Amino acid sequence: MADQKQLQSLSDEYEKFQGELSTLVQARQKLESQFTENKGVQKEFANLDDDAKIYRLTGPVLLKQETTEAKSTVDSRLEYIEKEITRVEQKIKGLQQQCEGKRMEVGRNQKAIGSTSTRTNLSPQIMRLQSQAQQGTAAPA
Repeated sequence: MADQKQLQSLSDEYEKFQGELSTLVQARQKLESQFTENKGVQKEFANLDDDAKIYRLTGPVLLKQETTEAKSTVDSRLEYIEKEITRVEQKIKGLQQQCEGKRMEVGRNQKAIGSTSTRTNLSPQIMRLQSQAQQGTAAPA
C-alpha cells in the first residue's frame, strides 16, 4: 500500500511538471508571435523616410511619434522579446529534464512493485504513466 501511495505521489508530481511545461510552451508561442509581429513592424520602418509621420495607438487615441523614437522602441522591444524567448526555452529544457526524471522514477517504482494484484488497484493515471515508462515515451498532459 505504501508503494502505491509513493507511485501515486510520483504520478502527481509528473502531472504537475507536465502542466507547467504546457504553460511554458504556450508562453513561448506567445513570445514568438510577438517577435514576428515586431519584426514585421521593423521591416516596415526600414522602408520609411526619416520625415515620415508615425502614429502610435494609445488606448482609443492615435498619438504622433517621432520616427527615430518609434524605431528605437521596436528595436528595444525585439531585444527584450529575444531575451525572454531564451529564458523561457531554458526553463522548458530544465522542466523537460525533470519530467523525464519523474517518468523514469515512475517506471522504476512500477518495476519494483511488480505484482499483478497491486497493479490492478492503481489509478488510470498511474497505469498510463507506467505504460509510457515501459514504452519510453512521454505524452503531454
